Amino acid sequence: MSVRAEHVAALGKVIAIAEEAAHLIRGIYEEGNLDVEYKGKDDPVTRADKAANTLIVERLTAAFPGAPIVAEESDPATWAGHERADRVFFVDPLDGTQEFVRRSGEFAVMIGMIEEGRPVLGVVTRPLPFVTYAGGPGLGAFLLEGGVRMPISVHDARSLSEADVVISRSHRSPEIDAALAKLGAKNLIPYGSAGLKAIKVATGEVDLYAQTQNAGKRWDSCAPEAIVVGAGGILTDAKGKLLDYRTVELGNIDGVLSGPPETHRQALVRLGYG
Repeated sequence: MSVRAEHVAALGKVIAIAEEAAHLIRGIYEEGNLDVEYKGKDDPVTRADKAANTLIVERLTAAFPGAPIVAEESDPATWAGHERADRVFFVDPLDGTQEFVRRSGEFAVMIGMIEEGRPVLGVVTRPLPFVTYAGGPGLGAFLLEGGVRMPISVHDARSLSEADVVISRSHRSPEIDAALAKLGAKNLIPYGSAGLKAIKVATGEVDLYAQTQNAGKRWDSCAPEAIVVGAGGILTDAKGKLLDYRTVELGNIDGVLSGPPETHRQALVRLGYG
Protein backbone atom coordinates (compact mmCIF):
# COMPACT_ATOMS: atom_id res chain seq x y z
CA MET A 1 0.00 0.00 0.00
CA SER A 2 1.34 3.45 -0.93
CA VAL A 3 1.86 6.13 1.71
CA ARG A 4 -1.04 8.11 0.24
CA ALA A 5 -3.33 5.07 0.34
CA GLU A 6 -2.33 4.49 3.97
CA HIS A 7 -3.17 8.08 4.80
CA VAL A 8 -6.53 7.89 3.01
CA ALA A 9 -7.39 4.74 4.98
CA ALA A 10 -6.24 6.32 8.25
CA LEU A 11 -8.24 9.46 7.52
CA GLY A 12 -11.42 7.42 7.12
CA LYS A 13 -10.86 5.81 10.53
CA VAL A 14 -10.17 9.16 12.20
CA ILE A 15 -13.27 10.74 10.65
CA ALA A 16 -15.42 7.96 12.12
CA ILE A 17 -13.85 8.45 15.57
CA ALA A 18 -14.23 12.25 15.51
CA GLU A 19 -17.86 12.01 14.42
CA GLU A 20 -18.68 9.49 17.15
CA ALA A 21 -17.18 11.87 19.73
CA ALA A 22 -19.08 14.82 18.23
CA HIS A 23 -22.38 12.95 18.57
CA LEU A 24 -21.53 12.24 22.22
CA ILE A 25 -20.75 15.92 22.84
CA ARG A 26 -23.92 17.05 21.09
CA GLY A 27 -25.97 14.76 23.32
CA ILE A 28 -24.47 16.23 26.48
CA TYR A 29 -24.92 19.76 25.12
CA GLU A 30 -28.59 19.15 24.43
CA GLU A 31 -29.13 17.53 27.85
CA GLY A 32 -27.79 20.71 29.46
CA ASN A 33 -25.95 19.12 32.42
CA LEU A 34 -22.39 20.19 31.56
CA ASP A 35 -20.80 19.64 35.00
CA VAL A 36 -18.33 22.52 34.59
CA GLU A 37 -15.05 22.58 36.53
CA TYR A 38 -12.04 24.89 36.14
CA LYS A 39 -8.47 23.72 35.59
CA GLY A 40 -7.32 27.34 35.91
CA LYS A 41 -8.48 30.90 35.28
CA ASP A 42 -10.70 30.98 32.17
CA ASP A 43 -9.89 27.31 31.54
CA PRO A 44 -13.08 25.26 31.99
CA VAL A 45 -13.47 21.53 31.54
CA THR A 46 -16.81 19.73 31.34
CA ARG A 47 -18.04 16.16 31.43
CA ALA A 48 -18.25 16.39 27.62
CA ASP A 49 -14.49 17.09 27.40
CA LYS A 50 -13.73 14.12 29.61
CA ALA A 51 -16.14 11.68 28.00
CA ALA A 52 -15.02 12.60 24.48
CA ASN A 53 -11.36 12.32 25.48
CA THR A 54 -11.91 8.81 26.88
CA LEU A 55 -13.81 7.68 23.78
CA ILE A 56 -11.27 9.08 21.32
CA VAL A 57 -8.27 7.61 23.12
CA GLU A 58 -9.93 4.20 23.31
CA ARG A 59 -10.83 4.23 19.61
CA LEU A 60 -7.43 5.50 18.44
CA THR A 61 -5.61 2.96 20.59
CA ALA A 62 -7.63 0.16 19.01
CA ALA A 63 -7.23 1.47 15.46
CA PHE A 64 -3.56 2.52 15.67
CA PRO A 65 -1.84 0.33 18.30
CA GLY A 66 1.37 1.74 19.73
CA ALA A 67 0.95 5.31 18.51
CA PRO A 68 1.25 7.88 21.32
CA ILE A 69 -1.89 9.99 21.81
CA VAL A 70 -1.28 13.52 23.08
CA ALA A 71 -4.79 14.36 24.28
CA GLU A 72 -5.73 17.44 26.28
CA GLU A 73 -7.62 15.68 29.05
CA SER A 74 -5.26 12.71 29.41
CA ASP A 75 -2.53 12.28 32.01
CA PRO A 76 0.72 13.55 30.40
CA ALA A 77 2.41 10.37 31.60
CA THR A 78 0.41 8.47 28.96
CA TRP A 79 2.22 10.21 26.13
CA ALA A 80 5.73 10.41 27.64
CA GLY A 81 8.36 10.12 24.92
CA HIS A 82 5.97 11.12 22.13
CA GLU A 83 8.66 13.41 20.69
CA ARG A 84 10.66 10.34 19.66
CA ALA A 85 7.79 8.47 17.97
CA ASP A 86 7.38 8.31 14.20
CA ARG A 87 3.58 8.58 14.37
CA VAL A 88 1.68 10.58 16.99
CA PHE A 89 -1.92 11.74 17.41
CA PHE A 90 -2.78 15.15 18.84
CA VAL A 91 -6.30 15.38 20.22
CA ASP A 92 -8.47 18.20 21.48
CA PRO A 93 -11.66 16.37 22.44
CA LEU A 94 -13.59 19.62 22.75
CA ASP A 95 -11.91 22.66 21.24
CA GLY A 96 -13.69 25.80 22.38
CA THR A 97 -14.85 24.67 25.81
CA GLN A 98 -15.56 28.26 26.83
CA GLU A 99 -17.91 28.55 23.86
CA PHE A 100 -19.47 25.19 24.76
CA VAL A 101 -20.22 26.52 28.26
CA ARG A 102 -21.56 29.79 26.78
CA ARG A 103 -23.67 27.70 24.40
CA SER A 104 -22.51 29.66 21.34
CA GLY A 105 -22.13 26.61 19.11
CA GLU A 106 -18.51 27.50 18.31
CA PHE A 107 -16.77 24.30 19.37
CA ALA A 108 -15.41 21.18 17.72
CA VAL A 109 -13.64 17.82 18.04
CA MET A 110 -10.09 17.85 16.64
CA ILE A 111 -7.82 14.91 15.84
CA GLY A 112 -4.54 15.35 13.98
CA MET A 113 -1.89 12.80 13.04
CA ILE A 114 1.81 13.52 12.53
CA GLU A 115 4.49 11.40 10.93
CA GLU A 116 8.15 12.25 11.26
CA GLY A 117 7.21 15.47 13.00
CA ARG A 118 4.77 16.91 10.43
CA PRO A 119 0.94 16.84 10.30
CA VAL A 120 -0.18 14.42 7.58
CA LEU A 121 -3.92 14.40 8.21
CA GLY A 122 -6.48 16.16 10.32
CA VAL A 123 -10.17 16.04 11.17
CA VAL A 124 -12.27 18.79 12.75
CA THR A 125 -15.90 17.91 13.45
CA ARG A 126 -18.39 20.52 14.52
CA PRO A 127 -21.35 19.09 16.47
CA LEU A 128 -23.67 22.07 15.85
CA PRO A 129 -24.35 22.21 12.96
CA PHE A 130 -22.95 18.72 12.36
CA VAL A 131 -20.16 19.15 9.80
CA THR A 132 -16.81 17.42 9.42
CA TYR A 133 -13.76 19.01 7.80
CA ALA A 134 -10.83 16.79 6.86
CA GLY A 135 -7.70 16.61 4.75
CA GLY A 136 -3.95 16.81 4.67
CA PRO A 137 -0.90 17.39 2.48
CA GLY A 138 -1.36 15.42 -0.72
CA LEU A 139 -4.92 14.50 0.26
CA GLY A 140 -6.68 17.77 -0.50
CA ALA A 141 -9.34 19.03 1.88
CA PHE A 142 -13.08 18.57 2.03
CA LEU A 143 -16.16 18.88 4.19
CA LEU A 144 -18.77 16.23 4.90
CA GLU A 145 -22.33 17.28 5.67
CA GLY A 146 -25.48 15.22 5.41
CA GLY A 147 -23.67 12.47 3.56
CA VAL A 148 -22.36 14.86 0.91
CA ARG A 149 -18.62 15.43 0.40
CA MET A 150 -17.48 18.76 -1.02
CA PRO A 151 -13.93 20.00 -1.69
CA ILE A 152 -12.74 23.13 0.10
CA SER A 153 -9.89 25.53 -0.64
CA VAL A 154 -8.41 28.73 0.70
CA HIS A 155 -9.39 32.13 -0.67
CA ASP A 156 -7.49 33.65 -3.58
CA ALA A 157 -4.85 35.98 -2.17
CA ARG A 158 -5.75 39.65 -1.91
CA SER A 159 -4.38 42.75 -0.25
CA LEU A 160 -4.58 42.87 3.53
CA SER A 161 -6.40 46.18 3.22
CA GLU A 162 -9.26 44.17 1.69
CA ALA A 163 -8.86 41.13 3.94
CA ASP A 164 -11.14 39.58 6.53
CA VAL A 165 -9.05 38.30 9.44
CA VAL A 166 -10.47 35.98 12.07
CA ILE A 167 -9.10 36.46 15.59
CA SER A 168 -9.64 35.10 19.07
CA ARG A 169 -12.68 36.20 21.01
CA SER A 170 -11.39 35.22 24.45
CA HIS A 171 -7.57 35.19 24.29
CA ARG A 172 -6.72 38.85 23.90
CA SER A 173 -4.31 41.37 25.43
CA PRO A 174 -3.13 44.92 24.66
CA GLU A 175 0.02 43.43 23.06
CA ILE A 176 -1.98 41.10 20.83
CA ASP A 177 -4.40 43.85 19.82
CA ALA A 178 -1.49 46.17 18.95
CA ALA A 179 0.06 43.47 16.75
CA LEU A 180 -3.25 42.78 15.02
CA ALA A 181 -3.62 46.48 14.27
CA LYS A 182 -0.36 46.32 12.29
CA LEU A 183 -2.04 44.04 9.76
CA GLY A 184 -4.18 46.90 8.51
CA ALA A 185 -6.97 44.46 7.69
CA LYS A 186 -10.38 45.50 6.43
CA ASN A 187 -12.14 43.49 9.13
CA LEU A 188 -11.05 41.77 12.35
CA ILE A 189 -13.63 39.11 13.19
CA PRO A 190 -13.65 37.62 16.72
CA TYR A 191 -14.60 33.94 16.83
CA GLY A 192 -14.40 30.99 19.21
CA SER A 193 -12.46 27.71 18.80
CA ALA A 194 -8.93 27.72 17.40
CA GLY A 195 -9.83 24.90 15.06
CA LEU A 196 -12.91 26.59 13.63
CA LYS A 197 -10.95 29.79 13.01
CA ALA A 198 -8.44 27.84 10.92
CA ILE A 199 -11.32 26.10 9.15
CA LYS A 200 -12.66 29.50 8.09
CA VAL A 201 -9.32 29.94 6.30
CA ALA A 202 -9.45 26.45 4.76
CA THR A 203 -12.93 27.03 3.36
CA GLY A 204 -12.10 30.49 2.00
CA GLU A 205 -14.60 32.19 4.30
CA VAL A 206 -11.84 34.49 5.58
CA ASP A 207 -8.40 35.48 4.31
CA LEU A 208 -6.33 35.01 7.45
CA TYR A 209 -6.33 33.62 10.97
CA ALA A 210 -4.03 35.57 13.27
CA GLN A 211 -3.19 35.03 16.93
CA THR A 212 0.18 36.60 17.63
CA GLN A 213 0.83 35.06 21.06
CA ASN A 214 -0.21 32.03 23.09
CA ALA A 215 -2.40 30.19 20.58
CA GLY A 216 -3.15 27.22 22.79
CA LYS A 217 -1.27 23.93 22.52
CA ARG A 218 -0.15 21.62 19.75
CA TRP A 219 -3.51 19.81 19.89
CA ASP A 220 -5.08 23.17 18.94
CA SER A 221 -3.00 23.41 15.75
CA CYS A 222 -2.21 19.90 14.48
CA ALA A 223 -5.50 18.92 12.81
CA PRO A 224 -6.16 22.48 11.55
CA GLU A 225 -2.67 22.72 10.05
CA ALA A 226 -3.15 19.49 8.08
CA ILE A 227 -6.51 20.65 6.72
CA VAL A 228 -5.33 24.17 5.84
CA VAL A 229 -2.32 22.76 3.97
CA GLY A 230 -4.57 20.29 2.18
CA ALA A 231 -6.75 23.25 1.16
CA GLY A 232 -3.77 25.09 -0.35
CA GLY A 233 -2.82 27.32 2.58
CA ILE A 234 -0.10 27.69 5.18
CA LEU A 235 -0.16 27.52 8.98
CA THR A 236 2.90 28.59 11.00
CA ASP A 237 3.58 30.45 14.19
CA ALA A 238 3.15 34.23 14.03
CA LYS A 239 6.85 34.63 13.23
CA GLY A 240 6.62 32.41 10.16
CA LYS A 241 8.24 29.30 11.65
CA LEU A 242 6.73 25.85 11.23
CA LEU A 243 5.35 24.48 14.47
CA ASP A 244 7.54 21.73 15.92
CA TYR A 245 5.48 18.72 17.00
CA ARG A 246 8.50 16.83 18.32
CA THR A 247 9.03 18.83 21.48
CA VAL A 248 8.21 18.16 25.11
CA GLU A 249 6.87 21.72 25.39
CA LEU A 250 3.44 21.82 23.75
CA GLY A 251 2.53 25.50 23.96
CA ASN A 252 2.07 27.58 20.81
CA ILE A 253 3.69 30.50 22.61
CA ASP A 254 4.53 32.43 19.43
CA GLY A 255 0.98 32.28 18.21
CA VAL A 256 -0.47 31.04 14.94
CA LEU A 257 -0.74 32.62 11.51
CA SER A 258 -2.67 30.92 8.72
CA GLY A 259 -3.82 31.85 5.24
CA PRO A 260 -3.14 31.52 1.53
CA PRO A 261 0.63 31.70 0.85
CA GLU A 262 0.69 35.28 -0.45
CA THR A 263 -1.64 36.64 2.23
CA HIS A 264 0.44 34.84 4.86
CA ARG A 265 3.60 36.43 3.42
CA GLN A 266 2.06 39.92 3.49
CA ALA A 267 0.99 39.42 7.10
CA LEU A 268 4.50 38.41 8.17
CA VAL A 269 5.88 41.58 6.58
CA ARG A 270 3.33 43.70 8.45
CA LEU A 271 4.16 41.94 11.71
CA GLY A 272 7.89 42.58 11.16
CA TYR A 273 8.96 39.04 10.29
CA GLY A 274 8.90 39.15 6.48
